[in-house]
Amino acid sequence: MALETLTDRDPDQRDIAAAVLGDLLRGTALDADSARRVVGCLISLAINEPVTKVRESALNSISEAFSYHSLPLDLVEPLAPALPTMTGELLAHAVYIFGATRDPQARPLIESFLHHPDADVREEARRAAAEITGPKPEGPIHKS
Repeated sequence: MALETLTDRDPDQRDIAAAVLGDLLRGTALDADSARRVVGCLISLAINEPVTKVRESALNSISEAFSYHSLPLDLVEPLAPALPTMTGELLAHAVYIFGATRDPQARPLIESFLHHPDADVREEARRAAAEITGPKPEGPIHKS
């Protein structure tokens, strides 16, 4: 039901649905395939949503998925073309997401933000770059 609500006409309902999905992704309620499906829907919302708070909820929920799921770069890479439309806060979430994949191919997406005017974006880019080059953690749990 929350997936269907992501397309509701009311942005408050879309925002709530994105947060509910984040709660599901943060736990063990979803198997890997279901988590990837949910993240794919949230990626679409983060790209196409006109309301900033809804985009932020979608990106935050995607970030939550990395607590229990290992997600590939190709699933989240569609965020890349939307980066120029994002505020600093949204960019920090997106950069975190790219780093959380731990995929070395995300490095160019991350490194382009190491000199961003927003200090929070620069700091997240630094952490995300370190995440890629650091040792792999035990299990899919991501810390940042």
